[in-house]
Amino acid sequence: MQAIQTADVPHLGGSQIGYRFGEEYNPALPTLVLVNSFTTSSELYRAQFSDKALMSKVNLLAIEPYGHGVTRTRSEQFTYWDSAIANLQVLEKLGIDSAFVLGTSQGGWIAVRMAILAPEKIKGIIPLGTSLDYESAASRELDCWFADDFCNPLILDLARPVGPDWVPSDEYCDGLAESGLGVNVSDEARAFWAKKLRENYKGDEGRRRIRMCAINLRDRDGLHGRLDYVECPVLWLHGTEDLVYSIANARKEIAGFTNSKSAELKIVEGGNHFLSATNPAEVNAQTIEFISKWS
Repeated sequence: MQAIQTADVPHLGGSQIGYRFGEEYNPALPTLVLVNSFTTSSELYRAQFSDKALMSKVNLLAIEPYGHGVTRTRSEQFTYWDSAIANLQVLEKLGIDSAFVLGTSQGGWIAVRMAILAPEKIKGIIPLGTSLDYESAASRELDCWFADDFCNPLILDLARPVGPDWVPSDEYCDGLAESGLGVNVSDEARAFWAKKLRENYKGDEGRRRIRMCAINLRDRDGLHGRLDYVECPVLWLHGTEDLVYSIANARKEIAGFTNSKSAELKIVEGGNHFLSATNPAEVNAQTIEFISKWS
């Protein structure tokens, strides 16, 4: 994959949005935007950037949401709608007229927001291991997690300024790795993400960004009332070992895309929450098939 770059966009009074291509942009190929999960970065999609079959079919373009990776803005306040708008402005800045969007967890609901905001530009979406609800009692009845248990202590702990040497704790780094990659996550993957988290969220500036990411996760608005505004095809992939959002919830929510050209849920046996990382062969093959069908 190419080195990370930033695009200057006007949203939120001016922002620098982190993005990276897999290879040099080829206008003859469709573009697939990759949107990463909570407090990860574009490197979540290393397995996609290393897949020659996938790279031969699409331009891979990872865009990092507000609060993540190298994306920066002067505004401390942002929401998932802001990330969707900024992503669309990055596409405009790069001269890309249309794209598919694949998003993991929070990336899934950013992908849906992009499709709602720009139906003429977004040709299809591939949510992975996501939920389109707010943190509702109904979602917990369907065996989804309770975000307050994770977010409330984090938001409270990070309410005060910290010194320049502050980094996320071992508990936080291990929790993110296990919730996303499974309880049997390898030592190598655990160490990789601990290193990345501590590089990206360091000192008081890092504290402020990770806190706002947690506020967004806990307090997000649901999309159930807006799903019928999505016109493009939808391919939802969900792993059987997802520890955050349930297959039962995915089955309920895929039915909400009543005006999409096609809306299909496919279950990936043994797949974890960060499905593109734990089951890249299945995700990449399904992605090629979906984009080939709807390009």
